[in-house]
Amino acid sequence: MTSAPPSVTPATPAPSLEPDNLVPDSLEPDEGSAAQPGGLKFYDSHSRSLTPFVPLDPADIRVYFCGPTVYDRVHLGNLRAMLCADMLIRVLRARFPKVTFVRNITDIDDKIINRARETGESLQDLTERTTREFHEDLKALNVLPPDIEPRATAHISEMLAMIEGLIARGHAYEAEGHVLFSVSSFEGYGQLSGRSAEDMLAGARVEVAPYKRAPDDFVLWKPSTPDQPGWESPYGRGRPGWHLECSAMSERYLGTSFDIHGGGQDLLFPHHENERAQSLCAHPGTLFARTWLHVGMLRVDGEKMSKSLGNFHTIRAALERAPAEALRLLFLGTHYRATLDFSWDKLAEARRTMDRFYRALEKTPPRPGSAVPQTVARALDDDLNTALAVAELHQLADRALGGEQEAADALLAAGQLMGLFSLTPEQWFQGGAELAPEVIEGLIAERLAARKARDFARADAIRAELAAKGILLEDGPGGTTWRKG
Repeated sequence: MTSAPPSVTPATPAPSLEPDNLVPDSLEPDEGSAAQPGGLKFYDSHSRSLTPFVPLDPADIRVYFCGPTVYDRVHLGNLRAMLCADMLIRVLRARFPKVTFVRNITDIDDKIINRARETGESLQDLTERTTREFHEDLKALNVLPPDIEPRATAHISEMLAMIEGLIARGHAYEAEGHVLFSVSSFEGYGQLSGRSAEDMLAGARVEVAPYKRAPDDFVLWKPSTPDQPGWESPYGRGRPGWHLECSAMSERYLGTSFDIHGGGQDLLFPHHENERAQSLCAHPGTLFARTWLHVGMLRVDGEKMSKSLGNFHTIRAALERAPAEALRLLFLGTHYRATLDFSWDKLAEARRTMDRFYRALEKTPPRPGSAVPQTVARALDDDLNTALAVAELHQLADRALGGEQEAADALLAAGQLMGLFSLTPEQWFQGGAELAPEVIEGLIAERLAARKARDFARADAIRAELAAKGILLEDGPGGTTWRKG
């Protein structure tokens, strides 16, 4: 029936703190749109306002985020949406008894087909490898796995059923082996992105094809050549359009109306606009997504990230240069709707900040199980303001370094809610060193003996030898300690 690979998808269960990173002026809601003080609220892209979160069913909050197209290592721009979703789920689970989180995998796409040709891999091998790498990168960053992670190739039947319904309701039509959505059939098209018809037509970079009734109509199903993956359908052998996938999979696992849909700002148009149109037309009278969250763009050293500029960085490349928690902190230090400007210097700064936080926990060992401080909880409840929450972590670290027990307790609780402090201070400073701990301690003892014998040349040589292995020594009143450099 299909030449595409089988798709088996188990559900796998400090940065700068300038004011514009905390509450960017450009992200303020329109006057009069703010929610009442207190309670959970989000900036909804559809209403373009800060809106109190009112769940459809408080017993089960349902969330869908667009996942990756698996043809290569995931880059830092994709990570922003993954971390926003992670913080959203953590905050919701702190408030509600059940949250169902769905994040899809797009494993059929022209990019995947082209990359498989380049590498000589089968589509199945390529998508399995890149999906595995994606999972490894997110696990390193302590990103919670989704409850359900559907793959597009496992849901072709749901997509074909949606196409059939759209045709029957007059919202889609067949043309030369294609099935296209008729944009003019949906009066509400453009409401999500807030674009005019002219803006949408230009922004979509639509294909001018003779089989389209209108230039802005978009593909639901397209024919496959003999060398391309495809499935048999009433419209001929083919494969789904990208926009259709998320509509079919969100309906399958969350229903025709659910609480929150999210993704990168670059998906707002046309992807999410098209998703919303086809879902509402397939199921009149439903909501599809009640609230839409969109994550700001990432720049590198002030420029757009692109391979042509040589500033295109993957998650893996960043993790090879700094601990995962430093990268996570760097991203959390900017509000999710603001543009994040990434640089290696800022990543190094975030690592130093994590050093300071762990020093605070080392200085005053926290008692586990403490409550998250209200200052942090309020910041996260207010449209996931992680930048303000990070600022609060700094205040707590100051007090913990001064020996205040309650501050150390609160620092641990707040950081763990934000996906930080998964290590002990000892693991942070010494874990994964190139030399075994007993070797390092032996060299420290040898250095101490050399200093007592006034053989300072040997003592300095030992320090230099350890530094070359990434081990830094710190002399203090209590003796010499070491940490990774």
